[in-house]
Amino acid sequence: MAATVLIIEDNEDNALIMSVWLKHAGYHVVLAHDGTCGVALARSMHPDVILMDVALPGMDGWMAARALREDAVTRDIPIIALTAMALPQDAERAREAGMALYLAKPVSLARVLESVQQVLDATVAGAP
Repeated sequence: MAATVLIIEDNEDNALIMSVWLKHAGYHVVLAHDGTCGVALARSMHPDVILMDVALPGMDGWMAARALREDAVTRDIPIIALTAMALPQDAERAREAGMALYLAKPVSLARVLESVQQVLDATVAGAP
């Protein structure tokens, strides 16, 4: 069964490109265009990994990640931050919010795919 990737991205072009790329690689992809919807989908679907933009309307990615980490249902879902914020303190902030990886935009689609597989492999390796 294909792993499910939840993409939380408000830029429709970015979301579509990543979605097509991940589907072509064999993943099942679900899209959310804001943090609130993304958190709700994560809670109801329990995806295998989340790709999340940080600069989202309403509930930003930092708040969404914290909400997911505080919920017993979603706390173990790996989150990969995708952001144009590329300062060292932003990477630290992502770790503090509980994100597994931090990717600064622009990022290659190959790097996104590699990162998704990396966190999935780590999740399987850590499973009992």
